[in-house]
Amino acid sequence: MNLLALLLFAFQLTSPAAHAGPAFRPQVPAAAASPQASEAATSRYLIGPQDLLKITVLDEPELTNDYRVDSDGYITFPYIGRVVAGGLKPGDLQDRIRNLLSPAYIKNPQVRVEVDQYKSQNVMVTGEVRQPGKIPMTGVMTVLEALAAAGSPTPAASSEVTIARPRKASSDQPDADIVRVNWKDLQLGKGTDPVLQDGDLLNVGKAQTFFITGQVKNSSSYVLEPGTTVEQAIAMAGGLTERGSDRRIRVTRSVKGIRVTISLSLSDLVQPGDTITIQQRIF
Repeated sequence: MNLLALLLFAFQLTSPAAHAGPAFRPQVPAAAASPQASEAATSRYLIGPQDLLKITVLDEPELTNDYRVDSDGYITFPYIGRVVAGGLKPGDLQDRIRNLLSPAYIKNPQVRVEVDQYKSQNVMVTGEVRQPGKIPMTGVMTVLEALAAAGSPTPAASSEVTIARPRKASSDQPDADIVRVNWKDLQLGKGTDPVLQDGDLLNVGKAQTFFITGQVKNSSSYVLEPGTTVEQAIAMAGGLTERGSDRRIRVTRSVKGIRVTISLSLSDLVQPGDTITIQQRIF
């Protein structure tokens, strides 16, 4: 290894980025990296009012232009006048314009419709995120992308995101469909990051917690993940002190509205609101 290579290697080891912890970022499936996959996802988008469309007609420069969708969902296109665009996918609008142009105006026209600016659709993100509010949908948007746009979940956030999807007014079903997903699992690549729809309401709840004290290194309140055992709780608190006993563990918890204190073993599950006390060893 020459001197230059050694210097570069040393620089990488001392760079702050080499020691930085993981940041919240949208999970991007490998397939989405290809232009074909991205185009396929965008093709599911439904055009809405105020969207700006880029419409290209091959070899027809006077027709190739940007077209703003009116508030009533129409665009005005040369030769064929007002055309319904709202509620259509870009591919469907391509077919409609092509059929209206042919054969009366252009023989076998080649038409392409792209959304240049997304103005019509949005989702709402509430709860334990840093910047709750309305998030414009810039094309196809997933749960993790919406959370990132809302500033990411706070440290007190639950791992569960609830998605309320309004039903159509004509439906005799409940007002909204409810979907629950684990955003931490999505970050790890477990499962498929759901694609959102216009009007979806995402809520990140406050995480359930427990408190651990006594003969542990870091007495504090901790976020409770489903399935957490007492042994894992002790590990979260930095482990036992030199005097701590893994056999003398007590918990105070609410049982049918009454606070009771009972003994636990390392394999027992922690419950929301538990106060775990690690007692001192008996010599």
